[in-house]
Amino acid sequence: MAPIQRQGSSGSDSDPRYAMIDERKRKRMESNRESARRSRMRKQKQLEDLLNEITALQNENSQLVQRISTASQRYNEMEAANDVLRAQAMELTERLRSLNTVLELAEDVSGTPVDIPEIPVSFMEPWQLPYPVQPIMASAEMF
Repeated sequence: MAPIQRQGSSGSDSDPRYAMIDERKRKRMESNRESARRSRMRKQKQLEDLLNEITALQNENSQLVQRISTASQRYNEMEAANDVLRAQAMELTERLRSLNTVLELAEDVSGTPVDIPEIPVSFMEPWQLPYPVQPIMASAEMF
């Protein structure tokens, strides 16, 4: 078996055509290396930008979670306060009814007319608002 001869630069040094081809090949390799280096730098910059964006978004997310938590806590506090106020309003309405009943009995027994005030509908039906509903505007200071 005969050894395989490879074409290399051994014979091209003396021939100007091969020297020119070798020079083109060397320039193309240099150009490719430079292009690959720029591509790696671009990808590295993109990666750094994405990592910075991730950090910024994580910070913003944690701030939003904190704001939501605070708002939820305040909502729960307001809901509890409203429940207490509703219970008190119902109790006071019931007391007012009882007092009106006593006044009606006193009026029947004594025969003297007593001015018995009517219970406002807003006390009897607290879900019926006596005034037009106005939108509640949130402000930045709330959070």
